Amino acid sequence: MPAPLYDALVHHRNLGRSSFHTPGHKNNPEALPQDLYSLDFTELPDTDSLFDASGPIMQAEKLASEFFGTARTCFSAGGCTLCIQAMFRLALPEGGKVLCSRVIHRSAVNAMALLGIEPVWAMPDDMVKTLNANMDVRAVYITSPDYYGRLMDVEAISAACRRIGIPLLVDCAHGAHLMFTAPKLHPLAYGASMTADSAHKTLGVLTGGAWLNIGDERYAANAKSAMALFGSTSPSYPVMASLDCARAWLQANPNAFLPLQEKVAEIKELAQRRGMALPEGKGDPVRITLNTASIGLHGTEAAELFRKAGVEPEYADADYVVLIATPFNTEKDFMRLKNAIEGLPCGRPLPAHPPLPVLPPVKEGLREAVLAPSVTVCLSKAVGRIAAEAACPCPPGIPIVMPGELITKEAVEFLRRYGFLKINVLK
Repeated sequence: MPAPLYDALVHHRNLGRSSFHTPGHKNNPEALPQDLYSLDFTELPDTDSLFDASGPIMQAEKLASEFFGTARTCFSAGGCTLCIQAMFRLALPEGGKVLCSRVIHRSAVNAMALLGIEPVWAMPDDMVKTLNANMDVRAVYITSPDYYGRLMDVEAISAACRRIGIPLLVDCAHGAHLMFTAPKLHPLAYGASMTADSAHKTLGVLTGGAWLNIGDERYAANAKSAMALFGSTSPSYPVMASLDCARAWLQANPNAFLPLQEKVAEIKELAQRRGMALPEGKGDPVRITLNTASIGLHGTEAAELFRKAGVEPEYADADYVVLIATPFNTEKDFMRLKNAIEGLPCGRPLPAHPPLPVLPPVKEGLREAVLAPSVTVCLSKAVGRIAAEAACPCPPGIPIVMPGELITKEAVEFLRRYGFLKINVLK
């Protein structure tokens, strides 16, 4: 009998491409115990229960907390999404306003809608200025690093939050490994109150494994009840065990990311010699983000050339190819990547994108807009309507409209340039 998904996975594995995408274990047998399949159990007297932990899960989380230097660390088998939901619940249990960076994952938007939280939007570089102009917000929420590896000024934002006594929540889905780079670039090191870390993206963890890391003692006691509000009552024990094993591996190999930083630096130097630009500003030292548009090649076109060279990227868009490297990539992987970069054709840079339109006015609350009936309309007929979904061109990875916002003529023109044809609006 056919099993199409299983067959597709087997087919992809048999392609033998070098993995520069999630999960971080890269299917390398050195990353994880090979008997995890045989350990797929459930809540039993001797295996503990995730949301009522009092045995081995509690002990494993305590070891992680001690190693990471947190007030509390909780396991998630529901990915970073569960951690994000729990952060909002802990910080704003009765709702209220939160200042949000416009670079945001849809799981955070949905969590705010479900919890009745009202976002106040700001561009990433304007967080402190916007906070000073909105002193009634009860928390600040940012994403650092973003998908391209760019880091926000967490230290300055954290200091601004402390001055008025509100928590800083950080979606650190792509930065769990930043605890182990030199220097340490993890948001907890710069004063974040809570972080959601997708360990499976850059570490030796099975897909779906994440940590809720709490730096502020005030939010530690209720962490489990906040996670239980959203989490499955059937969490994967192999995923949780992989989190425990990853912590043990990192404790035994605390400098594992240092040689990786050197390898990635060589890759970036090669790309720059070939004429490719890298993202500006402070960034993740092991995230490889190549602006192939600077050599006349759309990122999606470059990704296909990488695949033909035996390299599978994490992501590609109009301008960029994003590759995720971890300590579990082999020397063969890096040689393939170097050869693929050297084989890219070089031409004139592609035209620059127009500047972002100003943030549109909010006409409906986020919760009302997300849960209200909606209809799909042609983009040309959307001017003056209220968005029921986020429209997010990549690049820049910043939503042009969010649910509840007015769709302006400028927004429509910008989205049309990126190939948007339709959008969901409120009825």
